[in-house]
Formats: sequence, C-alpha cells, structure tokens
Amino acid sequence: MAFLGCIADDFTGGTDLSSNLVKRGFRTIQTLGVPCEDEKLGEVDAIVVALKSRTIPAGEATALSIEALRWLQSKGCEHFYFKFCSTFDSTPAGNIGPVVDALLDELREPFTVICPAFPDNGRTLYRGYLFVHDQLLNESGMQNHPLTPMTDPNVLRLLGCQTRSRIGLIRFDTIAQGAQAVRNRIAELRGSGVRMAVSDATSNQDLLTLGDAVSDLRLVTGGSGLALGLRAPVTDVKSASDVAVPLGQRAILAGSCSRATRGQIEHAKNFYPARQIKPIDLGQDYAGTLNSAFSWIEDQYKKGNTLLIYTSESPAEIATAQSKLGLDRSSQLVEQAFSDLARELVARGVRQLIVAGGETSGAIVNALKIRALRIGKEISPGVPWTLGLGGPYPVALALKSGNFGATNFFIEAWRVLS
Repeated sequence: MAFLGCIADDFTGGTDLSSNLVKRGFRTIQTLGVPCEDEKLGEVDAIVVALKSRTIPAGEATALSIEALRWLQSKGCEHFYFKFCSTFDSTPAGNIGPVVDALLDELREPFTVICPAFPDNGRTLYRGYLFVHDQLLNESGMQNHPLTPMTDPNVLRLLGCQTRSRIGLIRFDTIAQGAQAVRNRIAELRGSGVRMAVSDATSNQDLLTLGDAVSDLRLVTGGSGLALGLRAPVTDVKSASDVAVPLGQRAILAGSCSRATRGQIEHAKNFYPARQIKPIDLGQDYAGTLNSAFSWIEDQYKKGNTLLIYTSESPAEIATAQSKLGLDRSSQLVEQAFSDLARELVARGVRQLIVAGGETSGAIVNALKIRALRIGKEISPGVPWTLGLGGPYPVALALKSGNFGATNFFIEAWRVLS
C-alpha cells in the first residue's frame, strides 16, 4: 500500500518526479502506463504512473489520467500528484488544464495548486511568468519545440486557454511570509471561487514552504520540483535509492531536439563513436537506413565501444523534415526507428542504456516491454538511473527529459552508475 499516487504525462517526466521523491525519502516505483495486471509492487511509499499523454488529444489524455487515478486509489493511495513538464509543454487545447479539471471532478475536490517551478534545473516562476534560467520561457528555445511550441511565458494565460476553471495566483511575496500566509491566501482564493492557483517559486525554500502549506490538499499539480517540498515518510533515503545494476554493453539513444540535448550530443562525440539517423532518410528508405545502422552497431561492438545514436537536428532541419514528411509521420518514423534499434541493441547484449527525450523514452520502454521502473541513484536533478522491470532482460535505464542535464550529462551518467 502506498501513501502517494502520482500521474505523469510522459515517461521521462515520471522518472524526473520519481527521482525527487526518492531524494525526499519516498520508496518509489514507477509503472509505465496503467498496469493491466495486479503488479507486485513490494513495500513502497509512492507510486508514479507514467503515461504518454502530453501530446495526444485532450479527451484521450483525460480518460487515461482518470484510469490511472482509479488504479492508484485501488492501491490505497490517499493523496495525489499530477506531474507535467516544468516548461509547461502544452497547446491552447491542453492537455494540462483539461486533465487537472478531470482529476478534481473525479476526486470531488474544489481546489488545487499548480507549480511548474524546478529551481534546481533553472525553472522558476515569478509573478506568474515562467523562466528557464535567465530567459523567459518563450525566449529559451522552447518556442521552437516541434510539438508544443511555447510562445507565451505567462502560466495564467496559458492555463486560461485550457480550462473552464477560475484561476488565481499565489505570489512570491506571500510565499516569503511562510506557510501560514500561503494557507491564508489559499483560503482567500477558494472563497472567491478560484479552483486552480498558480504558485510562484524561485528557490527550493519556496517549494518547502508551499509543500507545507498544501499538505492537506488531496491533489497537487506541477513539475517535479514541488515533490521536494512534500512531507516525507520515515524512510532511509539511501535504501530508497538502492537498485541492482545489470552488467553488459552500453549505448546512448538521443531523440530530443532540444538545445540542451544537442549540446550533450556534441560533447559526447568527443568520447564515443556516433551515428546520426535522419528522419528524411527513414522516410525515403526505412529498412535500408536501419540495416546500415545495424551493420555499424555490429562493427562498433566488436571493438567494445559505447555507442551514441541520435536523430536530433536543428530547428531548421526539423522544419525541413516536417515539411517533406509531415509532423505526424516524421515523429512516427523516429519513434519506430528507436523502438527497432532498442530491441536490436538489447538482443546484442546492451544492459545499460541512456535515452534522451520524452517521446523517445516512451517508445523505447514500450518496445522493450518494460512495465515498471525501480528508481535508483540520481545522475543530475530530475534524472535518476532506474532498473527496468518486466522485460525479457534486466536493463539499467536513464530516461532524460530533452531539456535536462549539463553538457557532460552523457559522460557523468556512466560515472554515477559505476
């Protein structure tokens, strides 16, 4: 039985949240989708159900989220956390607002907070405006996201396009006065009919204050940063992150086109053999492009190399591919290619795998038939090593959101695992 039930809108977002829960002492397990069977979860304090719902139609996302909520309730969860991306990745149609509305309706709760902030990764909220390090969200590179271009940094306006609920703001100066001041502000907002309160946060201390103030709410929502402010169960933090590490070959698969991941790829090329697979080539000759990659993989593993395989491109290259292939087909080709590559790599003895990109991670864990992840050591804020459960082979996985991690992330990840 678990105390906290969490729903994440993509797979890397789930591991991001799980990592912060482990840091707070929650023994955490993450499922990949809503389990079809009665999974044996063991002794855990938190369960994170990671969905692939960020960019699907809003109606499908809400239905999946309600299914996850009901499953978590069946496992004894009493408090709930809806996790979305700390850069508020969404469109005017959703899916953040519609899912929060649906969860509140299902729980028959009148109010929740919404806090995307994750200061450890440079995501802060000030007067309702979302910053990525020193830049407003719409100047951070997120304006070029191929699926959810973020062109407005004001979270209240973004959310206002997505929800029927009344929205309010908990400002930074209220949070600076302490948890009781935040509770008073929540009472004021609720009394005026506000259903969702966006909360500023510029530091981890703000998250601790906010976490204390919302401890009685049955539902909280936000990025993974808010987890750092939640009250932790009495659990040894070290034991919460202990997982076995399977031995075998290593590989890096990068599908994210974010600015951070592209920098990490360029850095890693100085250390590992690298091969780019372009969506245009997949569209013109899918089988031939992959067969050529498989031959390259075989040659490299004979030499004992760690491999880097990526589809990541610049915004201009992405636009060209999408204009020729279409947005949906371009994304589908990349996800299918990484699925086929992952199956081939694991069949060849890869047991330690780094994956960059939420959509890429979702495709790969599905291809490997992994049903759940046991959360292990943190590599960098929001990114832990995990142990895949349920697949034909044990695999250590680091599932990285595209925008997370320092330039040397791919190198540092292996050091942490060792």
